[in-house]
Amino acid sequence: MNWKLLLNPTRTPRRSPHWTAYASMAAALLGWWLISHFAGLPAFILPAPEQVAARFWKALVDGSLLLHTTATLTEVLLGLLAGTVAAVTLGYAIAKSRLFEQLVSPYLVATQAIPIVAIAPLLVIWFGPGIFSKVLICALIVFFPVLVNTVVGMRAVPRSLHDLMHSLRATRWQILHMLEIPASLPVLLGGLRIGATLSVIGAVVGELVGSDRGLGFLVNVGRGQYDTALVFVAVFTLIALALALYGLVSFLERKLLIWQETFER
Repeated sequence: MNWKLLLNPTRTPRRSPHWTAYASMAAALLGWWLISHFAGLPAFILPAPEQVAARFWKALVDGSLLLHTTATLTEVLLGLLAGTVAAVTLGYAIAKSRLFEQLVSPYLVATQAIPIVAIAPLLVIWFGPGIFSKVLICALIVFFPVLVNTVVGMRAVPRSLHDLMHSLRATRWQILHMLEIPASLPVLLGGLRIGATLSVIGAVVGELVGSDRGLGFLVNVGRGQYDTALVFVAVFTLIALALALYGLVSFLERKLLIWQETFER
């Protein structure tokens, strides 16, 4: 018997991943295999799973997959870091000043009204096809969700707690370090989870526009050579990167917010 649940009936017990998720993935793989073998489609339209697996192994053995994955991962991590730092800094300033928010909000909304695909060619032209333009594109696509969550998290801190800190004569740094950051961290990490997955999109967009390496470049190569299996390999690798980054942020969230579970107990 779960005594903790009996003592606290409002608390939901943790559950392990359900087997239906694995069953659905297996069903999707089976459906892919059946369509590729019995629908009469050529391999350059829809390669079979075993063809994609063979192409994956070939790219892994010759080192090309590792080279391009490393390039994309470097761009993603640098862009995620740059976008997060800029978003948190600006978001804190906006949360503390309504006047500053009124000044910069039109520009921030305008940047989000323009699709990143439309400005990516300009950034590549201005800053060259090197890593800097890809990092910049990643940072731009990460920036807004993290910014919004930072502002929401900072403004969600109860005013009574601010008054308490002021009554204890806490400095601005102490209020930030001991109150505002811990209180806003759940919302901020939620934005970071979104940004972590979006950063992969930013890197691929930049590589598709102009690059000589990266998984986006690998997609271009496979498309130009009608090597659809290689395109599948690049896409599945991108999915794995996005899932890994999302899982990393979730792990970080569990570690940083362990005090919430202690408090709930």
